[in-house]
Amino acid sequence: MMQFTFNRQLAVLYENTKNRSGQLYDSIILNDLPEPVQRYFKLVLKHGQPYISSVRLEHNGIFKTDLKKGYINIAGEQHFSVRQPQFIWKGTTTMFTAIDSYIANTGSLKVFLLNIFKVAENKGVTSDEGELQRWVAESVWFPTNLLPSEMVKWTAIDANSAKLSFRYKEILFHFTVSFNAVGDIITMQTQRFMTDEKRETWLCKMSGYKEVNGFRIPFSAEVLWRLSSGDCSYAKFEIQKIEYNKHYYGK
Repeated sequence: MMQFTFNRQLAVLYENTKNRSGQLYDSIILNDLPEPVQRYFKLVLKHGQPYISSVRLEHNGIFKTDLKKGYINIAGEQHFSVRQPQFIWKGTTTMFTAIDSYIANTGSLKVFLLNIFKVAENKGVTSDEGELQRWVAESVWFPTNLLPSEMVKWTAIDANSAKLSFRYKEILFHFTVSFNAVGDIITMQTQRFMTDEKRETWLCKMSGYKEVNGFRIPFSAEVLWRLSSGDCSYAKFEIQKIEYNKHYYGK
């Protein structure tokens, strides 16, 4: 049941993926961007690189099913398409498998016990927004997606941070993005629904930058809720493998 669901959604993702390799990055697009954003793109991209169309990655790490519980080990496989916002993530533990996705303009989270029995599913307008926020934050793994476009706008804050505004159809949200002195993105922060009724500060930390296929990307990520009671981390991932512009239809 779980693998059938994953394969079906994966097929839709790649059916909707459009090839962007013919579109080349021109650094002139940076001229009107805030200084720390220019610093970032000059570091992570090279003039003339093709835009990324799709991404597949594998990671390991630790994860909390509840902020009051301890970490458990998790291994993940994730696919992204870029021209149309889409992703699907399969996270596997010894107890359950979760499928988190934004496919065909719909966000959802499904949890399967023993890879067979679906025991939970979240969907709806709050899930749509939250999954799009995940897709944007994880664009650090395919940085041409963060270049200014119809969906992405950058505005200045200060010497080491900027506001990223993202609009897709009727959904609009903003990230505060922080950069280090070199130019790497180190945090991305937004207001995300923690429940269906209430947003809280959601923060992603990035580190361990390396170059892959000419792109400089982070290999370590931590995700947390910044609550009035303090920071509550719930996921720490380490990238094991990442590939660009390959299709995995039916796999």
